[in-house]
Amino acid sequence: MTRPIVVIPACTKVIDGDTYDAVGRKYAAAVAEVAECQPLLVPVGPGLADVGAILEIADGILLSGSRSNVAPEHYGGGEPILPDRLDPLRDAFTLPLIRGAVERNTPLFAICRGFQELNVALGGSLYQAVHDVDGHKDHRAQPDVPLEEAYGPNHPVALSGKLRDWIGKDEIIVNSLHWQGVARLADGLKPEAFAEDGLIEAARGPDDAAFCLGVQWHPEWGAKANPVSASLFRRFGAAAKGKTS
Repeated sequence: MTRPIVVIPACTKVIDGDTYDAVGRKYAAAVAEVAECQPLLVPVGPGLADVGAILEIADGILLSGSRSNVAPEHYGGGEPILPDRLDPLRDAFTLPLIRGAVERNTPLFAICRGFQELNVALGGSLYQAVHDVDGHKDHRAQPDVPLEEAYGPNHPVALSGKLRDWIGKDEIIVNSLHWQGVARLADGLKPEAFAEDGLIEAARGPDDAAFCLGVQWHPEWGAKANPVSASLFRRFGAAAKGKTS
């Protein structure tokens, strides 16, 4: 039996003056090893990926985290605080891809930047810098620490709704490596996890969706060894396996 295909849109990376399409291997590994699906990395850029064609072959879509931010022009956020950390080619591909996936009920798992893309694609807005917003804590990664520490447990989030039912806990401890965060949640998304400062840490799509979940933390890091992360990726994989064309 062939594995379901999970599409992972790439990020634009410029290395030594040459342009690459790149995805952190930990995302593909979590899809392959925990969700038990076949990851398919898709390039971004004009003429490189057709949204309709991708939706035809995708049994699921994973939106990865990234060092880049969603451009504020897509949610009325004014001028970008960090103009050198934008990826307009990814924005141009993922935002319509998300809307198409939601319309087709394609299972969708959105992580960190991916969660922000999900919110923006459906009409929500973002804080460009959560740490500059009164009442919110600094959610950025600690600088100059090993990856194991940067992706380690950072703060609790309170769970509700179906996400709480899926995980079987009222509270979990998550990592935190993001500048941006949800300001206004899009219509059609339900908040189901909150940080102590009130920031939305996860939201779920319609109840009748096969799987539509966005999380602000990084469950792909050490997914096999983390029961919460493994549970989410397995559920996502099960939804991809059950998709009908």
